[in-house]
Amino acid sequence: MDLKDLYRDVILDHNRKPRNLGRLAPPARSARGHNPLCGDQLTVYADVDGGVLREVKFEGTGCAISVASASLMTDAVRGKTTAQAEALFGEIHDLLTRQGAEAPASLGKLAALSGVREFPARVKCASLCWHTLRAALAAEAAPVSTE
Repeated sequence: MDLKDLYRDVILDHNRKPRNLGRLAPPARSARGHNPLCGDQLTVYADVDGGVLREVKFEGTGCAISVASASLMTDAVRGKTTAQAEALFGEIHDLLTRQGAEAPASLGKLAALSGVREFPARVKCASLCWHTLRAALAAEAAPVSTE
């Protein structure tokens, strides 16, 4: 299977059957994100205990790439420390924005997001949830916007 097939299959699967959809009650951290270009709107919730993301969920509406990216992200960061989640954000940001960036094998299914780079207008769709997670972890009150 080549990367384009992986991209298509993973994005479609996580859009049709998003994982970790729902909300977490306080004291979970949360942040809202909005992509005015595409209309994506989501809230990311993170239950952090001892510096570890014990549970991560999201809710909202958006395009297939936005929903799939949030689903993949919540799966990937659960059980990680906040520092590991921040490092993963850096890897994904690099993968989405740097031409020629290779997806390390350690990314697993997240490597499928590299296909978004071929559609520059969709990079904001894929990165919205990641920026929103960072805002939740930093307890930022202002909504995240891709504009």
